[in-house]
Amino acid sequence: MNPIPAARIVIPADDRREILARIDEALRTGALTLGRNGEAFETAFARVVGARFAVAVQSGTSALEIVLRALDVDGCEVIVPTNTFFATPAAVIHAGGRPRFADVESATMGLSVDTVAAAVSSETAAVVLVHIGGMVSPDTPKIAAFCRDHHLILVEDAAHAHASSLDGRMAGTFGTAAAFSFYPTKVVTAGEGGMIVTDDQEIYRLALQYRDQGKEGFLTNFHVRLGYNWRLSELHAAVGLSQLGRLEEFVAERRRVADTYTRRLTGVSGIAPLVPPNGSRSNFYKYPALLDRGVDRSVLKRALKEQFQVSLSGEVYETPCHRQPVFSDWAAGEFPVADDVCSRHICLPIYPGMTEDEIDQVVMALREALSRRITSCA
Repeated sequence: MNPIPAARIVIPADDRREILARIDEALRTGALTLGRNGEAFETAFARVVGARFAVAVQSGTSALEIVLRALDVDGCEVIVPTNTFFATPAAVIHAGGRPRFADVESATMGLSVDTVAAAVSSETAAVVLVHIGGMVSPDTPKIAAFCRDHHLILVEDAAHAHASSLDGRMAGTFGTAAAFSFYPTKVVTAGEGGMIVTDDQEIYRLALQYRDQGKEGFLTNFHVRLGYNWRLSELHAAVGLSQLGRLEEFVAERRRVADTYTRRLTGVSGIAPLVPPNGSRSNFYKYPALLDRGVDRSVLKRALKEQFQVSLSGEVYETPCHRQPVFSDWAAGEFPVADDVCSRHICLPIYPGMTEDEIDQVVMALREALSRRITSCA
């Protein structure tokens, strides 16, 4: 058996040469930030998503915070799913808002229109919808309609969802604005980086200011907003632009692996893959599956790695936000579904170029480990 990594970053040799050429040009000209690579990256990404505007920034976290600042949520309540990464509620807090956690539903591990409705109060100004693992919930249009009817702003945290879609509509186009991430493990990466997409010209204008220290323009020192250094370097943009050219290929590869997992896990006791609902086209940033209650996840993961050399990807997420100490001031309420799915799901390794033998090894390891009834008493 060969070691199976939890993830594998793929940057082919031809792409590395292209990236180095772009970086060399930036170094030669001295244009190291807010230059041609960044502009090309923004234009290409806006085209892929189908948005009017795109703004490249230095992380998905800053992309989300900039959007929330541009929407002026200061002093307002913003609904976020409790099953999300730290950055989602943290961005709300840093933008001056108050996160209000909502429970999720089990099929997509994300918000539903019912969980949003249950969390809304008279102080709610916005909802942040997170596409967990790259899966766009069938409830997304209902959530968007609910927000319109209740005069709430819908923002998409699409950090996981490059090229994911629902009924042919791309993630990032359901809300007023969306934030994407290019962290190393994402479907496409820039090393570090993020992207704001929107059709709203005012949000676009404000985002350009916020990312560059609140300046009115790149070549001035006239500051009109309390911005920050959220610029994306030309070196990172060169990587992101190259990777974006592989997006369709990478997503097709992930879907191939996911389809194979789904077929081969049929009938395996102790585990149930979370298959995207009809109409939802996941990019399979993650391949999540629910373990039967009573299966000890930590024991299973240790057995897979030590006995079968299979490393599992990180969960999405192991600990929901309402149980994170840093958010204790905002953790009021009960979140039974999030507590359940967060405690017993795993994410199988998935990456472009994964071979049939590697997939077989993962499935065989799961079948063997689960047949031993790895329980909390093991």
